[in-house]
Amino acid sequence: MNELEKINQSAKFLKNEVDMIPEIGIILGTGLGKFAESIDIEKSIPYSAIPNFPVSTVEGHQGNLIFGRIKNKKVVAFQGRFHLYEGYSAKEIALPIRVLKFLGAKILLESNAAGGLNPMFKPGDIVIICDHINLTGHNPLIGQNYEEIGVRFPDMSQPYDLEIIELAEKIALKKGIPVKKGILVGLTGPNLETKAEYRFLRGIGADMVCMSTVIEVIAAVHAGLKVFGMSVITDMCLPDALKVTTFEEILANASKAEPLLTELVKNVIIEL
Repeated sequence: MNELEKINQSAKFLKNEVDMIPEIGIILGTGLGKFAESIDIEKSIPYSAIPNFPVSTVEGHQGNLIFGRIKNKKVVAFQGRFHLYEGYSAKEIALPIRVLKFLGAKILLESNAAGGLNPMFKPGDIVIICDHINLTGHNPLIGQNYEEIGVRFPDMSQPYDLEIIELAEKIALKKGIPVKKGILVGLTGPNLETKAEYRFLRGIGADMVCMSTVIEVIAAVHAGLKVFGMSVITDMCLPDALKVTTFEEILANASKAEPLLTELVKNVIIEL
């Protein structure tokens, strides 16, 4: 079964399960785990029940596809994502994004936990992603291209939608939610980086570093989806003041930012 056949099979299964054409897809990464509570849920489907879907193996990623509404907007939320460090290929990570396109969605909202490289950031900050650098060494577009998904050579000059960024900034100002903007760099993980690596990443222009998102965004842009992304700064990665960081601390800092991030994303969805 080729990639296009897998996507069609997954989409057909979901269309038979849910009588809804979602407008917006949301990846509930670290920092948006409880966002599902904001959704008027119509159907929740475990990833394990969906043909060809990967399964989340990371703590805090529950592994459900949730269909529902936020006010008058039809949404589908990925309650947990997939990572290269779990052993998944870039194509496996991209498949759910492509299924989203085949379900009829036009917009993808992303969230992640990220280490802060910019010394002006601090743990708990919410940062709107304005661009990214892919240093994973992987790309979901390698191999045969299917025009039904997207063009062979998609333009990546503006992967994150400027209009949605502007909308989010206006909402944040109105709601009194502090936000910053930055450039995300994606690596594979699962180890955190060395001091020399952090110094290098900052030197090439990155403001924050994560182990997800960039593969999904490449797939989304290729599929013609508008993308908006946010990072929660969960730890600081300043090479000359580096402290040992645990996964528990990362989760704790993400949880602190979750209420404000949820409020911001919910209002962005309502006003889209």
